[in-house]
Amino acid sequence: MGEEEERKQLRMESKKGEEEESKTTMTPWEQHASIISIPRFDYKAPSSLLQRSHSAFLITCTIKREKSATKEAMSIFSKYVGSFKSEISGSDANADSKRRKICTEEIDQNIANNVDSSEITEAAGAIPNDDHFSFAKTDKSGAPDFVLSLVKLTRSGLLLLTFPGENSLDTIDIVSDIFQDLESGSLKSPLWCHRIFPIQATCSLNEKELQAVVSKLVLHFVNDKRNKLALPIKFAVGFNRRGTEESQVKIPKDASKNSDLSVLLDRSKCFSIVAAAVKGIVSDAVVDLKSPELSILVELLPLSGVPNGSLVVGVSVLPQNLVSTKPRLCIKPLVCNKSGRNES
Repeated sequence: MGEEEERKQLRMESKKGEEEESKTTMTPWEQHASIISIPRFDYKAPSSLLQRSHSAFLITCTIKREKSATKEAMSIFSKYVGSFKSEISGSDANADSKRRKICTEEIDQNIANNVDSSEITEAAGAIPNDDHFSFAKTDKSGAPDFVLSLVKLTRSGLLLLTFPGENSLDTIDIVSDIFQDLESGSLKSPLWCHRIFPIQATCSLNEKELQAVVSKLVLHFVNDKRNKLALPIKFAVGFNRRGTEESQVKIPKDASKNSDLSVLLDRSKCFSIVAAAVKGIVSDAVVDLKSPELSILVELLPLSGVPNGSLVVGVSVLPQNLVSTKPRLCIKPLVCNKSGRNES
């Protein structure tokens, strides 16, 4: 019996040695992928974004480290998304930020109707039953897990995570909490994720939709009693095309000659539309690029798998504490960049 146990132990040691030797011959990515599960792209998301508005997060990250950044983003959001259980609606705009983050009935219904969450291990090449992933709830409140979709983009150094619909979550409160926890040290500084832009709503890039979305968000902002605004209200507008120029957009042959797709890619035109929407809500508002009390950021989303000429933007009205104005107006970085590189 003792001899048999000795042979068994020798076989186990031999197998362990072979595994260690195999691991040393693996490339860094093979070792990385063997222990990290990342979600599959939601290929239905681009068409959904064309049909209706969504709230989302656009994350900038280190180029060629998108997989690592995705895993890191999942870890960050799991601390915030999974435990929210209060209502959010237009009538609750003045409620405390911790009590208005999620409309559980609406989201639970969306999840029940549309989503079964799962993850895949990319190294194994497994194909999941759906295109979504969920962040597990860590508290005991009984609130439902929340679902985000990973959307495929055409540009490197970017991640887009979308929620089932608009107003399902207060994305600005989420990012505000992340900054607070980073400053207090209760959240570890990220390595791969640089900035998190909280998208309140999405829309097609046309004058009518953009003006309507901006008007709605500005009205919500000025009516929120948490925002202490001086008069006249000072605002600024930022428009990021992510390198997409007018000449790169292919306009369909059957499109109207008056199509404003290429026109709206012009920053001046976009600025004038947004400014008009702001003044339509607050007539005496003034532009202040140095210390705006509210900033309207418009981000062109480089979606993969959308028809030519279909452009979608993410829009948010942000408080002063979430933006930086130098060298240009943008969301603050998660970590101060000591090297001075542009990580946006």
